[in-house]
Amino acid sequence: MRVLPDVVKARQRRRLTAAGTAAVAAVAVLAGCSQFNEALGQRQAIVSFRPDTPLSQRLTVRSTCAKVPAVTAQPLPSDLNSPYALQQLTFRIDHASDADIARLEKCLARFPAVAGVTLQDSTDMGG
Repeated sequence: MRVLPDVVKARQRRRLTAAGTAAVAAVAVLAGCSQFNEALGQRQAIVSFRPDTPLSQRLTVRSTCAKVPAVTAQPLPSDLNSPYALQQLTFRIDHASDADIARLEKCLARFPAVAGVTLQDSTDMGG
């Protein structure tokens, strides 16, 4: 039986193209999964204050309690002169253990201006 060389080469090219396409698709899926997993791991503590708490006191709470291990204060807003600046503080607690969160809550409890703290993870956040 005689084999036509152009037909055999075309089949090999199609197989290589299909394999390359599958590899690219797999990489895209894995990259999407890692971003999804990262979003799922987001946790935060949202701190609310009593009415008329001065900005200086809010900043003190932020700087003091951000020293707890595995707790990171969100960046300050660009306009601290706004009447709405730091109405709430947000701390990222993605990698905090239960003990770290307890330390954060204990730190916040030292300040009478703190009205409460709400712990959220990515399943609690609308999207």
